[in-house]
Amino acid sequence: MKLAVEFPSVAYREGRDKVLELAKAIEDIGYDELAVFDHVVMGFPAEGRTTMYPARMPILEAFMTLALVTAVTDRVSLSTEVLVLPQRQPVLVAKQVSTLDTLSNGRVRLGVGVGWQDSEYDALEEDFSNRGKRMDEAIDLLRAYWGDEEIEFIGEHYKSTAMGMEPKPPQGANIPIWIGGGSKAALRRTALRGDGWMGSGMNDERLIEGRATIRRLAEEAGRDPESIGMQVMLAPPPVTDEDKRFYTELDTITARAVQVQKMGFEWTAINATAIFQAGARSVDAIIDRLGEIHEAVRAETA
Repeated sequence: MKLAVEFPSVAYREGRDKVLELAKAIEDIGYDELAVFDHVVMGFPAEGRTTMYPARMPILEAFMTLALVTAVTDRVSLSTEVLVLPQRQPVLVAKQVSTLDTLSNGRVRLGVGVGWQDSEYDALEEDFSNRGKRMDEAIDLLRAYWGDEEIEFIGEHYKSTAMGMEPKPPQGANIPIWIGGGSKAALRRTALRGDGWMGSGMNDERLIEGRATIRRLAEEAGRDPESIGMQVMLAPPPVTDEDKRFYTELDTITARAVQVQKMGFEWTAINATAIFQAGARSVDAIIDRLGEIHEAVRAETA
């Protein structure tokens, strides 16, 4: 099983050097990937507005953070988990991802989703209502910019005529794009366009059903289901005090990793912000706990 760590933005409070120390430790411990959460802004509660996290929640910008950690890492893959793609201009995203892949020597895995926060779309002046359709087009447009010498792309929402973008990323058009979300549209998008699925925030029954649906739809579309990777967060972001205790109990963590592996997920992600919420209140403490978790999980899932 491959193990990713979702990087905790809260590390910024101890300064740049501690951010880099944590990134390097994630690689040195032996994790396979460093992933970054994405939101640009968070909305305060207001009438008619969907909110999930506190508006003052600190979130480092995903691409800027990943670009920084390339300086102290050589092996771990670098991912977004997940980038809210339709609220960003996709040609600019293509350039940002291409540059990151170039400067990291081909280590990027791009996780994308449509997001849920309408107020964030409003702040970025993007249309929330058609984000799914624009997501599909954006994925195709990214791959065109990464792979084609001269880009000709005419879609309903995005158009590029006689354009070039250099340098091409080391992985070319094959930069892995993994799809997040559990809706019918997200599962279908994964089956038709994705290199993998990042499942999160669902119970085991829905995760198993989602995996089976993706594999069935992929086969119906003429794709090899085995070519589509599967990932799930080891535990959803904590809400209750009981949730926050998850990362304090190594036996519980290990048992969950074994269970996830048996369900057919070859990747799992460990939420380092949840480790902070569970009591590891410094970068040093987070590093220590990540080391303990890695040793325990590897011993049971290798």
